[in-house]
Amino acid sequence: MSGVNKVFLIGNLGKDPEFRHMEGGIMVAKFPLATTEYFKNKEGQRQDQTEWHNIVLWRGLAEAAEKLKLRKGHMIFIEGKLRTRSWEKDGVKKYATEVVAENMTMLSKRENEPNHNNDTDNGMEDPPTNDQGSSEPF
Repeated sequence: MSGVNKVFLIGNLGKDPEFRHMEGGIMVAKFPLATTEYFKNKEGQRQDQTEWHNIVLWRGLAEAAEKLKLRKGHMIFIEGKLRTRSWEKDGVKKYATEVVAENMTMLSKRENEPNHNNDTDNGMEDPPTNDQGSSEPF
């Protein structure tokens, strides 16, 4: 039996995505995502704990992020897997753990998009997008 490497995150972009084009025209986007949990301490005061996650979007997902104009502060849902990469710098081995996205849903309202039903945003405006930029399952 094989293991399971699956991550589900809902959080806010910590900065605007960095978009790059790799060899062969492959697009990649990277950005930090903040997830915050709330709890009460022993004194009953509300506390929060924020974790930061490095998100990587490839190909169609990166293109979708650019098209959706993802920006710092936008709330998104990410489904993906953990990947750890390593490199050497000045003789020291460095490591980075990233979430490689397989699906993404924008939960924030898109800029310049009217709210057609004059109701509050239900957070479900866009269908999930797979790594080919389609809402079809892969």
